[in-house]
Amino acid sequence: MSTSYQVADGVAVISLTNPPVNGLGLSTRAGIVDGVNQANADDSVKAIVIIGSGKVFCGGADIREFGTPAAFATPGLHLTIETIEKSSKPVIAAVHGVVMGGGLELALGCHYRVMASGVQVALPEVNIGLIPGGGGTQRLPRVLPVELCLQMVTTGMSVPSDKLAKVPGQQLIAKMIDGDLLAGAKAFALEVADVRPMPLVRHLPVPAVADAELFNKARADMAKARRGLVSPQRCIDAVEIAAQTPDIDVGIQKELDIFKVIMVGPQAKAMQHAFFGERAASKIPDVPDNTPVRDVKSVAVIGAGTMGGGITMCFLNAGIPVTLLEMKQEAIDRGVGIIRKNYEAQVAKGKLAQEKYEQRMSLLKTSLSYDDIAQADMVIEAVFENMGVKSEVFAKLDAVMKQGAILASNTSTLDVDKIAEVTSRPGDVVGLHFFSPANVMRLLEVVRSKHTAKDVMATVMQVAKKIKKVAVVSGVCDGFIGNRMFEQYTRQAFFLVQEGASVQQVDKAAEAFGFAMGPFRVGDLAGNDIGYAIRQRRSIEKPDVVYSKVGDAVCELGRYGQKVGKGWYDYEAGKREPVPSAEVQAAIDKVRADQGITARAISDEEIVDRLVLAMVNEGALILEEGIANKASDIDMVYLTGYGFPLAWGGPMLYADLMGLPKVVEKMKHFAANPHDDQAFWTPAPLLVKLAAEGKTFN
Repeated sequence: MSTSYQVADGVAVISLTNPPVNGLGLSTRAGIVDGVNQANADDSVKAIVIIGSGKVFCGGADIREFGTPAAFATPGLHLTIETIEKSSKPVIAAVHGVVMGGGLELALGCHYRVMASGVQVALPEVNIGLIPGGGGTQRLPRVLPVELCLQMVTTGMSVPSDKLAKVPGQQLIAKMIDGDLLAGAKAFALEVADVRPMPLVRHLPVPAVADAELFNKARADMAKARRGLVSPQRCIDAVEIAAQTPDIDVGIQKELDIFKVIMVGPQAKAMQHAFFGERAASKIPDVPDNTPVRDVKSVAVIGAGTMGGGITMCFLNAGIPVTLLEMKQEAIDRGVGIIRKNYEAQVAKGKLAQEKYEQRMSLLKTSLSYDDIAQADMVIEAVFENMGVKSEVFAKLDAVMKQGAILASNTSTLDVDKIAEVTSRPGDVVGLHFFSPANVMRLLEVVRSKHTAKDVMATVMQVAKKIKKVAVVSGVCDGFIGNRMFEQYTRQAFFLVQEGASVQQVDKAAEAFGFAMGPFRVGDLAGNDIGYAIRQRRSIEKPDVVYSKVGDAVCELGRYGQKVGKGWYDYEAGKREPVPSAEVQAAIDKVRADQGITARAISDEEIVDRLVLAMVNEGALILEEGIANKASDIDMVYLTGYGFPLAWGGPMLYADLMGLPKVVEKMKHFAANPHDDQAFWTPAPLLVKLAAEGKTFN
């Protein structure tokens, strides 16, 4: 049993003992049922307390049982809660740390709930493509305002117990306990031991909703905030059922019916894939969990531009001191000014306390001399993306940095092996590719060179957690995982326009699929000159790679994007709304004429297939070459760094859901297109092998 049972002073205490979060696995559920039954059969027991061991009460379902028979074995969560509700003696949930998902549903089934200060209370199932399935959407609106319940259930947000205790009319928390929680819970249990009838959440009515349009407004809000996702909408349906259905058993059955439908849908699979994939990304096959790590108590950042400033903020936010190095004082002043402006905007919006802002800025030092960063535990360069420039920086770092310091490059495409070889300590060198804006974007590509020491890898993965990044390991290749695949995505966008699609159609098709922005809007935002420079480099290094001429034609008109007011679209001064450009269309028409291409009608389906499957084919090559450790790592790169729709779980899972034989069939069809890069559409050997064997990437 993942529980323990003790009786003292007339109170039976059932402790949940299933680390790390006391998940409600089969053994835990059975232990609760057995404990309640045992207590009811013992005349010396007057009341029952359920409490979590360790740092939390209960984090919900045991994720280790997902997809296994144990998840649905008897007793299930519904039967466990029913056993508690039918207890002849009061059951008190003594809650500390965290009470989430099934853990909160368990507590709502108890007669009373007492809580410590600072408990995080949540129903986060929406974030893995589900709705609460243990009566949460039916019981929570009976103890908290429906408006607050809607917020919690549709977003998965956690609310502190201290805040909930002050909500007018709340019946979730019977008492806040100061000091020893178990002692306080046992004392409370004896106080209510003889109270009859015993209160149950199921007997409470759902308070009337003042706003008749509450649920329709919530649906509209979620359609914008969580575009394309099913689970937030079904969460709203379930809470609305609670508000409109006096019989809670009918409501619970309807909740369960919704749960059963969406749990087998593709979105639930995709979102659970993302949940598990994010955690699996930190696991490196040949770097054990017990690998010693280096202390990183101070960091230096070289370059105070947009990227350097964003990286600096990541560490300041985590309470790690940073020395920001530049060559000129005006560059430092400009960079620090932007950091201040970013923090001040957060303060103005109420997202950051003034005290926190001042605390973070106090951790920042600046310097014009490499000597001042010599004792930093880690240094990250964020200088111009040029091998000569970066090599010069690393030669200086090799000369001044203390032994044992980690030397990191924020390169997005360059060879980290060669950068490491500039130094006399290549084992200390690693790539840390942050994504812009670095203080916002969650992805961090950790580029492992052939020289990088294992303890350096273990250390940077640990540091990534401290600065709240999703770290994904990549081997060394041009563009690493993300940019290497994204190049194929944009190549196809250019081919599609050259063949007959409009810029707007391609963007709209990508956005309808679920991307936040289409490829041409992304180009205008990032700067089209970046891709132009890469293509110029490719023409020398890889002259066999075929590109459409439309990208170069637009750049050669000086249309580099929003920063110059014109790119694939026109932009009005001070605005970011894209306006279709006659000049761009004329340039595209000229390329078509020069290439002898007659524009054809292209369906949105073909647009999406070519954009996404181009990434899939490149991803398969990346897996074959060992650049990525596993397919889910590729998906995490795209979900956290490139705006790939969460509803599809990443490009590799999308291919799995489509079926790899169908993917191969589509690629062979695209290979017959004379105006595309026909060689590229030869399916990668790994893809062909998996399809033939009936297997998947993940």
